[in-house]
Amino acid sequence: MIQTQNRAMTASLRTDGSGQLLVHEIFLKVNNAKDKPKKIEVLKEHNSPELRMLLKGAFDPKIEWELPVGIPPFIKNDAPAGTEHTSLFTECKKLWHFVKGADTQTGKAKKEIMFIQILEGLQEKDAEALIAIKDKKLNTIYKGLTENMVKEAFGWNDDFVKPESN
Repeated sequence: MIQTQNRAMTASLRTDGSGQLLVHEIFLKVNNAKDKPKKIEVLKEHNSPELRMLLKGAFDPKIEWELPVGIPPFIKNDAPAGTEHTSLFTECKKLWHFVKGADTQTGKAKKEIMFIQILEGLQEKDAEALIAIKDKKLNTIYKGLTENMVKEAFGWNDDFVKPESN
């Protein structure tokens, strides 16, 4: 029964009409993949600088988010999937503002407002994924999406970089 539901969820993916999956859709495909090699294959298939940036923010312990833990008070974007949403792939370029030590010019309150504005523009499930990334709890929503699996998929070492080959 659960496998049928997961297949139906995966089959119904592709909600924004662009041909590119939304971030939460990629994470759901990883979640639904049957084993580690298939999960790694999904990540490699959707590999992009933006996806790697989001996953690094979720799992790299050196990246500390300068935002309160938990769900901020935001209004979920209830527009139908595929309409009236910004893309987390586009919005991730703004996330540096929220990394501890990266933006010393913007005040804490302004950063929190900026983060809420980003969440309110995203498709609801992408907003949930971004909150999980910020709180370093992505693997609690998407089973099998772990630090070690992500490092293996992208050939990263413990510093979350690809080692230089000699």
